[in-house]
Amino acid sequence: MDVIREKLKLLPENPGVYIMLDKYANVIYVGKARILKNRVRQYFHNSPKPEKVMKMVENIANFNYIITNSEIDALALENNLIKKYKPKYNILLKDDKTYPYIKANIKEEFPNFSITRKVKKDGAKYYGPFMGGISCKDILDTIQLSFNVRLCHTQITDKPKRECLNCHIARCTAPCAHLVTKEEYAVQVKKALAFLDGNYKDAEQLLKAKMFKAAEGENFELALDYKSKLEMLSKLEAKRITSLNRFIDADIIAYATNNLYSAVNVLVTRKGIMQGGNSFALDEAHMSDAEAVTAFIVQYYTNHEIPSEIIVEDFCEKQLIENYFKERFDKSVEVTLAKQGVKYKLLQMAAKNAHEYLEKSVDKIKHRDDMTVNACARLKELLNLQKYPRRMECYDISNISGVDKVGSMVVFIDGEADRNSYRRFKIKTVEGANDFASLQEVLTRRLSKLGSDEEEKFPKPDLIIIDGGKGQLSAVKSIFYDMKIEGIELISLAKREEEVFTLDSDESIKIPHRDFSLKMLQRIRDEAHRFAITYFRNLHSKNNLQSVLSEIEGVGKVKRIALMKKFGTLDKIIGASVEELASAEGIGEKLALTIKNYFEENL
Repeated sequence: MDVIREKLKLLPENPGVYIMLDKYANVIYVGKARILKNRVRQYFHNSPKPEKVMKMVENIANFNYIITNSEIDALALENNLIKKYKPKYNILLKDDKTYPYIKANIKEEFPNFSITRKVKKDGAKYYGPFMGGISCKDILDTIQLSFNVRLCHTQITDKPKRECLNCHIARCTAPCAHLVTKEEYAVQVKKALAFLDGNYKDAEQLLKAKMFKAAEGENFELALDYKSKLEMLSKLEAKRITSLNRFIDADIIAYATNNLYSAVNVLVTRKGIMQGGNSFALDEAHMSDAEAVTAFIVQYYTNHEIPSEIIVEDFCEKQLIENYFKERFDKSVEVTLAKQGVKYKLLQMAAKNAHEYLEKSVDKIKHRDDMTVNACARLKELLNLQKYPRRMECYDISNISGVDKVGSMVVFIDGEADRNSYRRFKIKTVEGANDFASLQEVLTRRLSKLGSDEEEKFPKPDLIIIDGGKGQLSAVKSIFYDMKIEGIELISLAKREEEVFTLDSDESIKIPHRDFSLKMLQRIRDEAHRFAITYFRNLHSKNNLQSVLSEIEGVGKVKRIALMKKFGTLDKIIGASVEELASAEGIGEKLALTIKNYFEENL
């Protein structure tokens, strides 16, 4: 605390970012401040603080700070540092899915319509996002059925092409075959765009006429298809908020907290239509609800379309958020602190969703903590590790009879997979099926990054886990000694009995099978195995399908061809059941069982 007291005296009155560190120098929290001196000192005063903040303060051993020109710069830097360090007490949105949009490529002479998940500044028009059970494919299909626009990406040239099936079944007017003029096609596109803007009347009339015509012709399957499209239009119309201006594109964001855990609900409206919503469980240590919402907004809109309006609760940092979007994205976003009217009712709806989601998520968040950060802390105790294993790396080797040997490195931070940090290694120096030598090559190549210009991409791990027993551990131990590696601990996990081997004892450590720390080790080991096999299969599928199959007793040239003809890739052969393998010409059940056993034993 003496170091902290001295640093607190030197804090400047500038805006900036502060970085909290634990006793192992791990970054545990990153925050932004309009005045660094005032904000950082708040953490160490005896004033009341949220429970999560108090827990974090107990773990602070040091802090650093970076001065910025403005609070907006601090907000942007905070977001970048959170992505870089993944601090355990910050909001970090994980596995956040993006929703599909319909893209109208109006820059083209004959615009086409397609589905995309990325909104770009390319002159095209984007409609969406589509969520809540609405299928983009169905909407595109309806547009083509109703207005005969093209969905293909065929390049239209001066020389006419041969019309495709869509033209023959009256779903496209075939501009590629020069069967429609630019002016005629522009009318079709105008109607399709009006449909996407929410004018469904023309499409509804056309679909009804086609449905009745198909029914009269006793083409009942087609009539049912038209009926399902009409039901989809009814569902879209039902999502319209009659009292909301149809030109408003707004996201409604509400925040709920119990002072330990929190949740956010985002409702999306486009063209006055409620597209749907999504909820997020958060586990952060912000000093105020306003800061938590701002941090969420900055992260969320890194991967999502920025609307023209964001409707939030009245405690939010309106001016800061508006200035952030203007300065960082050159986008004018109106942040509305709704207090009455239809927007306030939408905000209440989002708040209700957030509170309900929080109630349902508390147990899940606690369970996640048990499976991750608490499991890491327990592992430190059980294995007598020198420090909390925040960054763990696990290595595995995969090969069949020495062919296409590959190694994998997977990374878990605070007990959770960090997939952006995974790495693959193609073994270069080892002849034959020598897993020990392959492990030594992989670890030598990885550990050589320490202290080099590449350490930014390959940070120093706290714990390295090897898939295997004492033999694999000894092979890697020799590399540690040869390279004089310090500050990284090393263990191995043997699959058969799930025994943990360390460098401190010849005896293995058996962790109870229901213990969360063992389950975490199993997850990281299995993930390394999966990642290695995926790479291995890709190499084999491209290069050595026949050579791998030739290793299997009873599989000659004719049967290899039969398997290749039926399955196409090694990956599909490995994943096939005995029955599926036996169905290939000339294989039979007995040989199929041999093939299946071969892959199970060697992978």
